[in-house]
Amino acid sequence: MMKLRYLEVSVGLFVLLGIAALFYLAIQVSNIAEYRDRDTYEVIAYFDHIGGLKVRAPVTVSGVRIGRVASIEYDPERFQARVTLAVRSGHDYLPADTQASIFTAGLLGEQYVAFEPGGDFEMLGDGDEVLFTQSALVLETMIGRVLTQVSGN
Repeated sequence: MMKLRYLEVSVGLFVLLGIAALFYLAIQVSNIAEYRDRDTYEVIAYFDHIGGLKVRAPVTVSGVRIGRVASIEYDPERFQARVTLAVRSGHDYLPADTQASIFTAGLLGEQYVAFEPGGDFEMLGDGDEVLFTQSALVLETMIGRVLTQVSGN
């Protein structure tokens, strides 16, 4: 009887540990916990097309994550997507002529914003606008262009 009770308790603990591990993995994958308590400043970027970019997507410089996408809205006056980027305060060295581009991680991975620093002496600050942007490449548009070129010849 004692052996059976020990087996039931150990199986229960194993199941609880499994559930806790799955919960931890879900939190890590979803980026929920990241940047929660960190000091950030926000910059604005306007794009013609954002593809599948989502809130909480990474913002990188040279492949190093320095922030995240804070919000995405449509600006009816400019007819563009307005993307607010939360950058960690420790990365306040980005020149004012920094370019923001939307890339895809891998062939079918998540999309992210990549900064390419310029050479200006002034730095981006809280509330500033990134003047140079490059929209996401849309696979359907590229295929359409190739098919148009092929059928035209």
